[in-house]
Amino acid sequence: GNLKGCVHMVKSMTGYGRFEDDGSGRNISVEIKSVNHRYFEFSCRVPASFGFLEEKLKSYVRSRISRGKIDLFLSIEASEDENCTVSVNTALVKGYANALKEVSDICETAEKLSPSVIARFPGVFSVKKGEEDEEALWQQVKAVAERAVDRFIEMRKVEGQKLKDDILEKTDSILNMVSIVESKAPETVEKYRIRLETKLKELLEDRGIDEQRLITEAAIFADKIAVDEETVRLRSHLAQLRTMLSGDEPVGRKLDFLIQEGNRECNTIGSKCNDLTIARDVVNMKAEVEKIREQVQNIE
Repeated sequence: GNLKGCVHMVKSMTGYGRFEDDGSGRNISVEIKSVNHRYFEFSCRVPASFGFLEEKLKSYVRSRISRGKIDLFLSIEASEDENCTVSVNTALVKGYANALKEVSDICETAEKLSPSVIARFPGVFSVKKGEEDEEALWQQVKAVAERAVDRFIEMRKVEGQKLKDDILEKTDSILNMVSIVESKAPETVEKYRIRLETKLKELLEDRGIDEQRLITEAAIFADKIAVDEETVRLRSHLAQLRTMLSGDEPVGRKLDFLIQEGNRECNTIGSKCNDLTIARDVVNMKAEVEKIREQVQNIE
């Protein structure tokens, strides 16, 4: 599958994207990364005075990403023309000055009081920042977040394509094994039936039991080790898996369920086939199913 122009996309849950912009007179950067998670989990670090942006960022990201454990980091530098007022706490300065005079009286050493000494004491100045236009700032931040999320999703798609290719390859290899099992299985059933018939005849030689009945019973019993129903279901699960992988919906959780079903069929085939040659194929099949299961955990 060629990546460009391909809307149908499996996305990995692992991704990273960052974008920075200083067009608005202040430098804003958004960094977003994620790892796999069963649901959508979001944590966000924003500068202290911009807490109001957290919820907005969360609902924006949620509108574009359906699951994963997502961390977002926002940094905002003050703009050049940010208006700050610095005011002096007059009463406090007077208090400090009087206290210092008192200290110099006690020490009996007159000292010229320099403003820079008092300026260093706590609480002398209070800084008030101008009111932030929250909506305007959100629009600036959102524009940067959009670009960061675009890059993030792009990376998820690239990773997703790798996962998809790999899973499809494994599906092919399982289907080959299923064909092998299917071709050996009737022979196994037949061998088993003949062995059973012979054994029963030996046991019942002197009982005078109707031979036709005996053949029927052996056939019914041998049929219990037939695995055609299981292989048909397994093929159907794998076909569904392939279809889902070519859709453009987030399918991770559905795939997870399908693979569990596939695993169950493999187990049943394994327990029914007491034939050594088939047993080996089943072990290999299960190993591939397990590998797919691990990869499906990473799909959105």
